[in-house]
Amino acid sequence: MSATSISANTNNIPMLNGSNFKDWKENILIILGCMDLDYALRVEQPPFSYGCKFAEEKRNFEKWERSNRVSLMIIKRGIPEAFRGTSSEEITTASEYLAEIEKRFVKNDKAETSTLLANLISLKYKGKGNIREYIMEMSHLASKLRALKLEVSEDLLVHLVLISLPAQFSQFKVDYNHKGEEERLKRERIEIAQSRRFPRIRAKGKMMLRKC
Repeated sequence: MSATSISANTNNIPMLNGSNFKDWKENILIILGCMDLDYALRVEQPPFSYGCKFAEEKRNFEKWERSNRVSLMIIKRGIPEAFRGTSSEEITTASEYLAEIEKRFVKNDKAETSTLLANLISLKYKGKGNIREYIMEMSHLASKLRALKLEVSEDLLVHLVLISLPAQFSQFKVDYNHKGEEERLKRERIEIAQSRRFPRIRAKGKMMLRKC
């Protein structure tokens, strides 16, 4: 692969900024894979001594060594110097280097989850602006939390939206709760009807089996 092609691909990698680690890592892996340079990330360093006479072993080692060297350069290129740290500079394999960076940003994920959750819970509609945009903002926060592996169900999100609305929306809350109660009662009636019907169906099935 030419230097121009490598440069064009690496320019598509976003700079790591502390809050985009998942997107950054995904871009790194996709680009290294497309460039056929991810061998060192998928395979452990093969054993090799320079006196070895086996051509295949030598080729494997050279392929891994080139993949590791170029991958490290590309990964480091997308990391600001302030994020690298002294311990990361001592690591010589691309897979270990990527793992070290990931460890550092797992903590940031936890902090981001706490911040997003606090924002979602504390958000209040103050009567200004478009109510639809406000609800979309809460939905966006919930989506971010799901991306961080904190499940926020649709029912919970709806309740958080209702709680956050001011008194002027009290009738809307009553209507929504009333509708929800009607749907719950409807589901219960269906379940009762089904529970009464299924025994008769089973009884008919047994009678048919006996006749057979």
